[in-house]
Amino acid sequence: MNIPVIDFSLYNLGENSVLDKHLVDLGRQLKSSFTEIGFVYLKNTGITPEEVEQVMHISKTFFLQPVELKFPFRSETFSNCRYHGWISSETESLNPDRPGDLKEAFNVETFCNDIHWPSPAFKDRQLSFYQRCRELSLRVLRVMAISLGLEPEVFLHAHRHIGGEKNRTTLRSLYYPPVNSELVKEDQLRCGEHSDYGSITLVFQGQAGGLQVLSPSGEYIPAPCIPGTVLINIADLMQRWTSDHFISAIHRVLLPPAGDSNTRQSLAFFVAPDDDYLITCCDGSTKYPAVTAGDYLNYRINDLLGKK
Repeated sequence: MNIPVIDFSLYNLGENSVLDKHLVDLGRQLKSSFTEIGFVYLKNTGITPEEVEQVMHISKTFFLQPVELKFPFRSETFSNCRYHGWISSETESLNPDRPGDLKEAFNVETFCNDIHWPSPAFKDRQLSFYQRCRELSLRVLRVMAISLGLEPEVFLHAHRHIGGEKNRTTLRSLYYPPVNSELVKEDQLRCGEHSDYGSITLVFQGQAGGLQVLSPSGEYIPAPCIPGTVLINIADLMQRWTSDHFISAIHRVLLPPAGDSNTRQSLAFFVAPDDDYLITCCDGSTKYPAVTAGDYLNYRINDLLGKK
């Protein structure tokens, strides 16, 4: 099984008018991918490789600094924005049964004016790309609603405050440093097996591989970088929202082969509904009880931290 590639040119960020029949066709293709494997590549979205490279470059410049220069930007220093900022290597274990993940991250989840940034250029690049990802994600969510025969705006109503204090949508710059195979702990990975928590995730990858997706047959399949594309996956709250119609698939990032000292980079835009939005099964069923997005995300995050 391979992850499908869909041409999004008819509804890319430069297209302000699109025929309904084209949205329906895009919806049919997305629905097929999201119900069968939960992942899809989109090409011709309007977000250019140059935009992605600019964000990766300024992010890598930050990550390559000495720890003492990154330390003031660690996430726990921002009391009014709990998840914003730098996370050091091996701090997270997305699979709590494994040692800490061999990756660093910088999270951007708010446009608050009182947040301290590594530099004005870093702030500008990150926030500009955040807005571009927001625009693309709303278009994808609209097509997803159409694919299910719902009102086109149904998912958009739940994502009105992306970038605000009452929404957890996060742009995460990820850096996987070179791996010394002699120092790796038993069962350690660059990123342990996990599924995402919110609505959907947009992933932009550098050339280094390692990302794998668990298929419905129980086998891991590669999700390599395809230049000029964005990889999009369903997250857990969207699976619940659609009564398991769309699939939130487990994924992971493997270690490089022994002796391979290449680094890896990616940008992940984790889309979440507004904290106070009540999520009920969109097919009208009671398969899952109603829950606000904020309560659900708190439960999932606390559950993960409790297992560590």
